[in-house]
Amino acid sequence: MRHNKNSNMKFIVVLTLVVVVILAAVAVFSNKEESLPTETKQIDVTGQPSLGEKDAPVTVVEFGDFKCPSCKTWSEKIYPKLVNDYIETGQVKFSFVSVLFHGEESTLASIAAESVYERTPDSYWAFHQALFDAQPVENHDGLWITHEKILEIASGFPEINQTLLKKDMEQEATMESVKIDKDLVREAGVSMTPSIVINGRMMEDPFDYEAIKSAIEQGIKDKD
Repeated sequence: MRHNKNSNMKFIVVLTLVVVVILAAVAVFSNKEESLPTETKQIDVTGQPSLGEKDAPVTVVEFGDFKCPSCKTWSEKIYPKLVNDYIETGQVKFSFVSVLFHGEESTLASIAAESVYERTPDSYWAFHQALFDAQPVENHDGLWITHEKILEIASGFPEINQTLLKKDMEQEATMESVKIDKDLVREAGVSMTPSIVINGRMMEDPFDYEAIKSAIEQGIKDKD
């Protein structure tokens, strides 16, 4: 009897271990499923700064914050590849939506960028990149986006009227456009910057260029 009892106990222990392993595997699989890119509704980029062909088969939207160091890195490492591989070839339309996660400084930079976009649209993307380039390497959380700094950056673009830019910043003249961006951020459920949405699909890792390419290629095939 003792032998049978011991055998039964061993069986129960083994069975328990098997169940634990199965549950663990299910949990891991579930986590992987949750970490996949999520579907969001298409982003309305009407009126947003955009690059590329209007009727391109794929739309890529960046939700970025001018004060965000990761956004600066994305603009340096991923954005140029995207331009070269897909935007200049007419396969991608790229749009930018400002995020205001860093409060007043993010808002001021966005107001200035919208002013340049409205008054001197041909200078927008260069000014956009210049804002990111001006971000300090160290202590980026410290105050650096000021009226003076923005006008200093704008001075590198003779076509930008600094008097009008200064006036727009002081009067928050483009705040309605900034509020539209704020609404888009909320509607898309953006919680981190940069966030990249490709044809309505939020990418899990904005720095995984291979995944970005795969999503774009799939979008191109879907349009064929």
